[in-house]
Amino acid sequence: MTKGMMAREYQNYIDGKWVGARSGRTFENRNPARYHEVIGTFPLSGKDDVDEAVGAARQAFESWRLVPAPKRGDILKRVGDLLTARKEEIARQMTREMGKVLLETRGDVQEGVDTAYYAASEGRRLFGHTVPSELPNKLNMALRVPVGVAAMITPWNFPMAIPTWKIFPALLCGNTVVFKPASDTPATAATLVEILLEAGVPPGVVNLVNGGGSEVGAALVEHPDVDLVSFTGSTQVGKRISEVAGRTLKRVSLELGGKNAQIVMEDANLELALEGVLWGAFGTTGQRCTATSRLILHEKVYDTFVPRVVRHAERLRLGDGLEAGVDVGPCINESQRRIVEEYVRIGVAEGAEVLTGGKAPEGDGLSKGWFYEPTVLGGVTPAMRVAREEIFGPVLSVIRVTSLEEAIAVANNTAYGLSSSIYTQDINRAYEAIRDIRAGITYINSPTIGAEAHMPFGGVRETGNGHREGGWTVYDFYTEWKTVYVDYSGRLQRAQIDNAEK
Repeated sequence: MTKGMMAREYQNYIDGKWVGARSGRTFENRNPARYHEVIGTFPLSGKDDVDEAVGAARQAFESWRLVPAPKRGDILKRVGDLLTARKEEIARQMTREMGKVLLETRGDVQEGVDTAYYAASEGRRLFGHTVPSELPNKLNMALRVPVGVAAMITPWNFPMAIPTWKIFPALLCGNTVVFKPASDTPATAATLVEILLEAGVPPGVVNLVNGGGSEVGAALVEHPDVDLVSFTGSTQVGKRISEVAGRTLKRVSLELGGKNAQIVMEDANLELALEGVLWGAFGTTGQRCTATSRLILHEKVYDTFVPRVVRHAERLRLGDGLEAGVDVGPCINESQRRIVEEYVRIGVAEGAEVLTGGKAPEGDGLSKGWFYEPTVLGGVTPAMRVAREEIFGPVLSVIRVTSLEEAIAVANNTAYGLSSSIYTQDINRAYEAIRDIRAGITYINSPTIGAEAHMPFGGVRETGNGHREGGWTVYDFYTEWKTVYVDYSGRLQRAQIDNAEK
């Protein structure tokens, strides 16, 4: 721990009280850029803590669901105001906790602000439907009602934005929440809960339980009083959650892995494409589900474009994200850096060439954190593992193609389908890509990263199970449709289905 800095002792928040784990166990959270620096200690919770949190959420649901949606929206508006006021403080805390540069953590907080204000406005737009009846003196309508207790299991790479994507719509719709943040970023989660309470969220409506996925996460997914599970993380874990939750018919939203490709055609604006691939591949140290992991280049620009990518990647400065001029922070932890190292080794063994990077840096204080150099692999073919599997690190695989049709085929040649990008000045090619790329998101002349809070976010195939976060679509996940028939005829009227001739 840095001299003069005291590590804070954090707690869970359950049923309106800040409490430790029942077991008394704790774990440390450390700065990935300066591993000797302890951010804080946190409760290492278990099943008993989950039972208490779910029970509190279940009890609070009965009163929270009756609060008018516009009033719930007013609370979320105050959350947005508080996030705005504390934006710089939260961004700095987040950079210390998970490593990405301050410019990006400010954006992470801003995403939470935008999501809060959007959710607040939805409190007056939870529209239902009123439709004609087939019978006289009868009214037909469909209403949205809350589902119940929602378990939120969130990742470390966007420790403010992604929890807000889940928690704010859930609360707005009248659900209550048990929140399990990633063990690598629990401090940002505690700050978010503190802000929710300050804004006026009642006791029991939001509960925070820290701990590992195998204990806390598994207990939430298995709990009979949890009605919904929203998870962002690996495809492997997502499949397991879907299997377990299916036994009790829980509603489940999964946002999982990606192997996103940026296509650059021979007619592209190459300066724009260069800026896009550098930001897409190495922003957040490549630790985004939407990161540009593959660069698919038309053969006519391959030999000139690749050296430019390499030169600019070599100019990116690694370091503590709080320092001015730093472009790329560390991997989140030692384990993740080892995964990145192993994938580069696999790529070389399969025939790829390391054009730059390919190792952990030394000197300038970088040995004190989990840094890995921005890496470009050339000579990659579509069949290689580095072209098909998610790496989640600063590694870009470059693939040569001869046509738009081949580029799209290569882009689709993975199990995933989250984000995609094409750079071209031909509008016909752009629309072919929109039509034929199998992904939940397609960007034209911009990188694979850069979601906006008021638009649906999610993917296809092994990237998820069909639900979307963000925008108007997420409110379908957090509500049930209730059909209502009001008959004011004063007599029994049988609907057509009951009058059909047999």
